[in-house]
Amino acid sequence: MTQSIHPTAKVGKGTTVGENTIISQGATIGPGCLIGHGVVIHPNVRIGKNVRIDDHTVIGKQPMRAANSIMKAEDNLPPTKLGDDCIIGTSAIIYAGCEIEQKVLVADYASVREKVTVGAYTIVGRGVTIENYCTVGRYCKLETESYITAYSVLEDRVFIAPQVTTSNDNYTGRTEERFKHFKGITVKKGGRVGVGAVVLPGKVIGEDALVAGGSVVTKDVPPKKIVRGVPARIWRNVPDEQLLENQDW
Repeated sequence: MTQSIHPTAKVGKGTTVGENTIISQGATIGPGCLIGHGVVIHPNVRIGKNVRIDDHTVIGKQPMRAANSIMKAEDNLPPTKLGDDCIIGTSAIIYAGCEIEQKVLVADYASVREKVTVGAYTIVGRGVTIENYCTVGRYCKLETESYITAYSVLEDRVFIAPQVTTSNDNYTGRTEERFKHFKGITVKKGGRVGVGAVVLPGKVIGEDALVAGGSVVTKDVPPKKIVRGVPARIWRNVPDEQLLENQDW
């Protein structure tokens, strides 16, 4: 087997496709793309121009649901869309219903679950997981092995350091009451979360706020404040030179 390209799939001019790659029915791949070896592109996926997809990556995967899953199965998820000039690393998985805007990098082993949107120029680092129903803005950086829980919102210019952990279930898997209260985190524009920090369900990190590494966030963080500790408490203001308004972007 070298390639399996369905007769209804469309592959643009100048696109190269590696060995043992499957391009399913109705998929569309723009011109100038580089598709690696062993890639699986599921039905009706839309891929823009000049996109690079590395070996053994899966685009448009349908989600699985356990018999006792709290998430309901969804039929007819919309096709996954990858914008122009994206780079998708080795063994990454991007699920059905995702929309990835232009010039996004999704690094090796990252997982982007169903119904997630990722804004242009964002970096999703190696081994990052973005769970379902999340929105990630433009120019964000999600670094190695960070975990973004379902139903979260990260606005533009958000920075998430390596191994940050977030949660959406204050009941920790017990009682029927928890089903009424699932809520991910919100990080407002320019918010930053330091290495190894934990952000508990429903908490809001304010615009230009900073969570110090190793902190546990149990309360909302006001804009332009630095919090630190377990539990995290306000330490001081973010220095003026670090505020978004003073950057040269």
